[in-house]
This record gives sequence, structure tokens and C-alpha cells, in this order.
Amino acid sequence: MIRINSGLYKGRVLRGGKSPLIRPTMSKVKLTFFDILQTEVKEKIFLDGFAGSGNMGIEALSRGAEYVVFIDDLPEAARSIRHNLEKIGVAPDFYRVICGDFNRSIIALARDGFRFDLAYLDPPYAMLEYANPLKVIHKRGVLRPDGLIVLERPARLRFQTPYFALRRKVNIGRECLDFYGYADPAGGPPAGAESEP
Repeated sequence: MIRINSGLYKGRVLRGGKSPLIRPTMSKVKLTFFDILQTEVKEKIFLDGFAGSGNMGIEALSRGAEYVVFIDDLPEAARSIRHNLEKIGVAPDFYRVICGDFNRSIIALARDGFRFDLAYLDPPYAMLEYANPLKVIHKRGVLRPDGLIVLERPARLRFQTPYFALRRKVNIGRECLDFYGYADPAGGPPAGAESEP
């Protein structure tokens, strides 16, 4: 059972979807993430990448996020996210649900001028062995200069990225949360980043 833990929609239950490819973020991982950020979610633009049921993004909305973009390439996941948002009663002015490839979706968002304060990425774990979902965020300049990306991955899987500085690493059982930001928050994206919308 997926439940909202805190905020405006506390206690509301979300639908996870029947596909085994929809893997909701475990409760202890979600609680750790939001315990670390505390009030930093409030009034922020939040990206829920590889969103599944929308569990993380809806929790962010419940805790006061200004706007959330949900991305998932599975049609069933997109349907579950929309169902959950409508069931809870979140006004459509506060979110966008995109059913599509993550990289192409980020490119489209960059063209629309989106810039995120917080991005939570929970990609299929096997993807991290051959692809880096942080690369497109860097290339398209969709993270604000003082923004934060949090990547969920298996603790056993080694992952490194040249695009952002690792600020913090938190192990939670078999899972790990990596917190990334620009090496120079005041300067924003380093030279060479494609920051045009």
C-alpha cells in the first residue's frame, strides 16, 4: 500500500498499477528523502523522473511543492499518476504528467523554459549500468544553479557522473540516495552546458 506520509494529503492511499515494471519507491527511502529535505520542498519546482505511481511527486505536492512534473514512459504508469492526482483532488494547475522517453521529455521541457529546484530520479536499476540520466539534465540546463538532483540506486551498483558534484550519499538498506548539485552553485551550469530553452 502506498500512502502519503505528511502534509495536505496525509494518509491518502495511492494506486500503484499492476505492471511489475512500476516499482514504487519504498516507504523507508521516501521517508529518508523527505526527512533530509524537510521544508526545502516547499514552493519548489519538482521533477519526479521515472515516476511510476507518482508517489514521490505527490508527496512533494502534499508538502507544499509549487509545481511537479511527472515523467514515465509506461502508459500504465501515466494513467496511474493521473488517477492518483485526480482522486486526491490536486488541481491540474500544479502538475504536468508526461508519458514518454525521459531524455526526449527533458529536451521538450527545456524548450518550454522549465528549470527545476529539485529532481528525484528513480530509473530502472539496469539502466544505470549503460546510461546516465543526469547527462541530459546537464546538457539542457534544466536544473537551477542551486538546484539538487537525488538519484535512487542499488547500494551494490557503483555509479559516477562527471556532470554534477556529489554532495551527499545516504545508504538505506539495499538502496542508496545520491545527492548531486553543481560544483559552483553560484555559477550554475559549467561552461559548455546547453542552457538554451
